[in-house]
Amino acid sequence: MTHSPLFSIVIPVYNGGDVFKRCLTAIHQSTCADWELVVVDDGSTDGSDRLAGQFGARVFNTKGRLGPAAARNLGARAARGHYLYFIDADCELHPDTLANIAHVFQTDPHLDALFGSYDDAPGAANFVAQYKNLFHHYVHQNSSAEASTFWTGCGVIKRSQFLALGGFDLQRYRRPAIEDIDLGYRLKQAGGRIRLVKHIQVKHLKAWTFVSLLKSDIFDRGIPWTQLILRDKALMSDLNLQTHNRVSVVAVYALLLALAATFFQPYALFFVLGLAALLLWLNQNLYRFFYHKRGLLFTAQVIPMHWLYYLYNAISFGCGLLLYWQEQLRAESLAPPQPLVDGIEPDGN
Repeated sequence: MTHSPLFSIVIPVYNGGDVFKRCLTAIHQSTCADWELVVVDDGSTDGSDRLAGQFGARVFNTKGRLGPAAARNLGARAARGHYLYFIDADCELHPDTLANIAHVFQTDPHLDALFGSYDDAPGAANFVAQYKNLFHHYVHQNSSAEASTFWTGCGVIKRSQFLALGGFDLQRYRRPAIEDIDLGYRLKQAGGRIRLVKHIQVKHLKAWTFVSLLKSDIFDRGIPWTQLILRDKALMSDLNLQTHNRVSVVAVYALLLALAATFFQPYALFFVLGLAALLLWLNQNLYRFFYHKRGLLFTAQVIPMHWLYYLYNAISFGCGLLLYWQEQLRAESLAPPQPLVDGIEPDGN
């Protein structure tokens, strides 16, 4: 390579399998050619590192399971491009994805980072995968273009900015969680600009299961995101943290109480119906989206899944709140005692 490419495509991988091959194939079908491919293998045993080499990638190894954040940090340090383009090993670029990204930065040269969304045609056919990925698409497509978060499923950041921020925080996020959101917030605090560009999309190939969805939404996103929000309230308006979502959480729990009350007071059924109608009204745009994309039967299955989502969101918030308080108490206990008056310690000495 005789020049620095525009993009360094950085992919962490652990036993990527067939979907990783689809990911690499799609990159080589891109209409934009000004890129290098940097793959960081995180202890694969299925030959993912060799496969990446066959596709012309510069391959690095973490020497064990360190997680995607550490792998991305390693890849970013080795990268030679002006921009780091992070994409997951189970995603497919659209042919015009990189060209669209390049155009955005050309027309907005003071932009520091951007991210896109999943498309509306998920690769896995099972219901949970379709629901999860389409829901993700909807949230990003209906969020503010001026963002204070970041996303590594399809996210681009100036390499100089990434390195200046110290990359992803491996001390606070030792396992895959919201290290990308945290990075975006730190970039915003440093005066950087981030945009959510809705026409920049990739196809997600992951075959979500009900268990993996719960694990991700509660432990990888909900709890740590709550802790981040509590540290600074500025994130409250981003993505799926809008007012109707908060009201829906209250309505779902009230619905459960009303259902329980019907065993003792049949008239409570009217409250059940009223609360159900309220939830349908509050989330009508989402349910209309699912109806247009997948039809009535699919949408009928989505509604209880979505109400369950509100239930465990409240649980995630409660757990995150407790952990935040614990963190604050620990910080206070480790802080040195402060004098009440100059030169006079709290014990009077």
